[in-house]
Amino acid sequence: MMPSRNQDFGLKKSGGARSGSVINFRKTVNSGSLRRSSAVLPSVLTFAVIVASGGLLLMIEKGMLNSMETPPPRGYSKRSGYLRQARNLVPAVDAESQILQEIRNRTIRTMCGQKNMPHSVWSLSPLQRKTLLQHILVNDEHRFLYCYVPKVACSNWKRVLKVLSGALENVDVNIKMNHKSDLLFLSSLKPQEIRYRLKHYFKFMFVREPMERLLSAYRNKFGEIKAYQEKYGAEIIRRYRKGHAKDTAVAGDDVTFAEFVRYLLDEDVDRMNEHWMPIYNLCQPCAVSYDFIGSYEHLESDADYVLQRISAPPHVHFPERQTWYKPVTKETLHYYLCSLPQKLLRELLPKYILDFSLFTYPLPNTTTEYCRH
Repeated sequence: MMPSRNQDFGLKKSGGARSGSVINFRKTVNSGSLRRSSAVLPSVLTFAVIVASGGLLLMIEKGMLNSMETPPPRGYSKRSGYLRQARNLVPAVDAESQILQEIRNRTIRTMCGQKNMPHSVWSLSPLQRKTLLQHILVNDEHRFLYCYVPKVACSNWKRVLKVLSGALENVDVNIKMNHKSDLLFLSSLKPQEIRYRLKHYFKFMFVREPMERLLSAYRNKFGEIKAYQEKYGAEIIRRYRKGHAKDTAVAGDDVTFAEFVRYLLDEDVDRMNEHWMPIYNLCQPCAVSYDFIGSYEHLESDADYVLQRISAPPHVHFPERQTWYKPVTKETLHYYLCSLPQKLLRELLPKYILDFSLFTYPLPNTTTEYCRH
C-alpha cells in the first residue's frame, strides 16, 4: 500500500494571504538600506503571520500560485572587497544577507513557537532524530556543527571540513569526493556529547530554493548516475509508466520529470532519499537553533562569513565551482515547472511548504499567462 500523499504539518487552515506582504529579495541592498530595514520588518511580520496561519498551504490547495519570482542563484560572481580581507577581522555580512537573516530568524521563531512543533532534538521521533544526526558534521577544533543538505554545495563544504581536519591538503585537490570518510558525524557521538556540542558550538546550514534543488537532484541522479537509474529510475517507470509494470528490462535512464513528481507524491517525507527529502526534515531547524542559515543564492558571501566566523586559517577558502557543473537556470526551472500538469504541482508543493515558508522562498509562478512566455 502506498503511503498517503497528504502530510500534516500542523498548520491550521485559515484566511487567505494578503497582498503586499512579500519582500522582493532580488533588489540589491546598499548600506543606506540598512537604515530602512525597520520599514521592511512589518511586512516580514505580516508574512510570518500568514505562514503561521497556513495561508501558503491554503493558497496551494486553492491553486492560487501567485506571481512571485524565484530569485536566481548568483553562482560565483566576483567577490566583494571584504571577502578579500584577512580573516582576523570581525566577520561581516552584506546588507542584503543581514536583512534576509533577520527575516528567516523571525519566521522560524514564529513557526517553531507553535506547540505542535519540535523544540529539541530529543522531542523528534527516533527516525527523524536519526536522519538529523546523520546529517550534522562536527569539527571540534573550530567548535562548529554543519548540517549538510545534498544539492546545496554540500560536497564543497565537506572538502572544507576535510582540509580543516588535515585529511585533505587543500580544497582544490582533484579527487573523487568520499562523502563518509574522514568526517565526524554527530550521530557517532554519545547523547551527552551531542548535547554539549548542540549547546556550545556554532551551528550553521545552507538552503536553496526548493523546486530548484529538486530539479537539480532529478537531472543529476537520473541523467548521470547509473546507480540511481537502476535503484530508483527503473522502479519509478514500472510504477508510473503505462505498460511497464512487469518490465524487468527497464533501464531507468529516461524517467520524466512528471514521473519523478508522481513518485514523490507517494513517498513519506521522513523516508525519502536525502537528495530530495525536504530541507526541513534533514536539518530540523525547529529542533536545532542554528546560528546562521546561509543560502545558495548568496553562496560566496555567506560561505566566506562562515569561514571567518569559525576562524578558519587564511589559506582555507570555499572551492570554486567545478567546470562540469550544470547550473539550474531560471529558464530551465521555468520550462520544467510549466511542463508539469498543474494538478501535480499543486499536490507537490505542500510536501515542501515548510522549506518555502521557513526559509522565505516565494512560491513558483506557473500561471497560464506566465508559462506562455
